[in-house]
Amino acid sequence: MNTALEDFLFAFLLSLFAGLSTTIGSVIAFIVKKPNPKFISFVMGFSAGVMIFISFVELLLSSIASIGYGLGVFFFFLGMGSMFLIDVLVSHKYEFEDSVEILVNDNGSYKPHLHYGHIHRKHFNGEKKNLKIEKTTLFIILGVFIHNFPEGMATFIGTIAEIELGLLLTLAITLHNIPEGIAVSLPIYAYTGSRKKAFKWSFISGMSEPVGALITWVILFPFITPALLSALLGVVGGVMVYISLDELLPASRSLGKEHHSILGIMSGMIIMAFSLALF
Repeated sequence: MNTALEDFLFAFLLSLFAGLSTTIGSVIAFIVKKPNPKFISFVMGFSAGVMIFISFVELLLSSIASIGYGLGVFFFFLGMGSMFLIDVLVSHKYEFEDSVEILVNDNGSYKPHLHYGHIHRKHFNGEKKNLKIEKTTLFIILGVFIHNFPEGMATFIGTIAEIELGLLLTLAITLHNIPEGIAVSLPIYAYTGSRKKAFKWSFISGMSEPVGALITWVILFPFITPALLSALLGVVGGVMVYISLDELLPASRSLGKEHHSILGIMSGMIIMAFSLALF
């Protein structure tokens, strides 16, 4: 097997690993009955710190050094703009801190209806379907699936450019995807009462990342040049910054106190600074 093909396969495997990390979040959601929101806040802040630091110090600078300031910045904002369009067209919302409701029928049977957090009980008509929760759940799955697609491309492109960079991006996205897996699996379990279905859909939502990597491989493989790779690094930097500012930081701040989030950001940046220096 030639070296180029080996690099592409390794890049795809990293994207696959990052995507599978949503299932880790799903498992955590079932093992740990109430994941510590302060810890999740720190982890999401850490992931944001890693992504922001890598984007500005490594991705954007590498792009500018290769194709010039104007083009490097253009492709950086192209990445941010692309994610903005995805957000406008298909938004998604993370839910970690709602309440838990056990709906009890007149005959004593129950149906789990978890709004994660506190427990309430009330009677319900077994014939009625909670269409609102079902619709919300489907939108969360669809939203996470589409939002994960560029992350798979980012991991793949970063690894093709430099294996060490790909490993760092995989770390950041993995830390991001674990809380995402929790966010996907909880409402599905709430609606169906089935751990199997919750696990299945969190797995499917994460699989958009290797799909994104595979499509990037198929489309770009014949055309990869140093200039195109540098342009794509700029795009990846914009995507990572957008995800950090629009998703990770707001979620991190909402789950914990302000210092949990900022400590996570600082820790992520410091560790990435040392990692890049060692690499």
